[in-house]
Amino acid sequence: MSPTPITAIRGVAGLGLTVAALTLVACGTGPGGQRALEAAPLAADLDELVAAAVELDPDVPGVALTVLTSELDWSGAAGVADPASDEPLEPVTPLRIASNTKTLTAAAVFRLQELGALDVDDPIAAHLPPALVERLPGGKEITVRQLLRHESGLYDFATDPAYLRLVAADPGRRWTPLEQVELALELGEPYGRPGATVHYSDTGYVLASLIIERASGQPLPAALRDLLGFERLGLASTWLESLEPAPAGVPARAHQYLGDVDTYGFDPSFDLYGAGGLVSTTGDLARFWRALFAGEVFESDRTLEDMLAPAPGSGVASGLVRTSLGGHVAWTHDGFWGTGAMHVPDLGVTIVMSLGQHEGADEAAAHVLAGLARALALPS
Repeated sequence: MSPTPITAIRGVAGLGLTVAALTLVACGTGPGGQRALEAAPLAADLDELVAAAVELDPDVPGVALTVLTSELDWSGAAGVADPASDEPLEPVTPLRIASNTKTLTAAAVFRLQELGALDVDDPIAAHLPPALVERLPGGKEITVRQLLRHESGLYDFATDPAYLRLVAADPGRRWTPLEQVELALELGEPYGRPGATVHYSDTGYVLASLIIERASGQPLPAALRDLLGFERLGLASTWLESLEPAPAGVPARAHQYLGDVDTYGFDPSFDLYGAGGLVSTTGDLARFWRALFAGEVFESDRTLEDMLAPAPGSGVASGLVRTSLGGHVAWTHDGFWGTGAMHVPDLGVTIVMSLGQHEGADEAAAHVLAGLARALALPS
């Protein structure tokens, strides 16, 4: 992972494919582009799009997709949720969204700021145990905001090959947040002083989850649910895996792959505490993103503006990444298992996709994103 600016958000092809999609959207939008986006594409065309993506790429078990515009609320899926049983992947099939969890974690921190429980520019020392802060390089200087914008300089345990080997060697291991923070301290040196560099780090978000618990006085699942208003927003198929029960009546979770390895049975704690861990659907995640930008998550529009303020010299904001292409501001974030979300405010479009695969799914992703660009952004 590169230092400032961030060049990839962990996903099948990282930020690269998201940017490619946005380039297509921008290039396809002219004087009639806004009107074209508001014209609902035929659902059959989108069904064919996801089905063709699965056929193109044998490494992809299934594709789930949600597209929301001012006139369209569409979710579809193709392929299988469980290759062993041929259980079909459905739009309502829940899946691990991995690092797309970060957007909700960051939003919960800003809700705590609205409630007066913290200030995002507080030093983390005001909200974490002194012994833990002492262990962190530059710990007394790091602010809460720097955790959320990947400016803390703390080493990222999650992308270190040694951590991935540990997980693969013992997929049933139950990790704790403090074990992961300690591993970060053991595996690598800081990327720089707090505030001096931007470097993607799950370590910062694990610490943010501990801050949420201490500031809210609630366990992380209840804090996310209450602070963000899951019930009010209609997030009926979203939960923090293994830390709270799955909602009644939801289907079995989809199988997701690391190359040829079915990770369904991996204990979720390897990616659970603030940096990842939510199970959701593409529809639920798209609804959250749309609600966030519609002013339905925060009490004040100024809070969203604060959350979207990027780190100096980068497009990295708190739990989202800003890209400007073709005159359109777009916000994105990807996740480890080929999940990706984007929202383009002035075009009024929200897209969430899942491929169920961490490795080798570039062709399927490119096909879906190019097809969406044609369907949604060509001028009329």
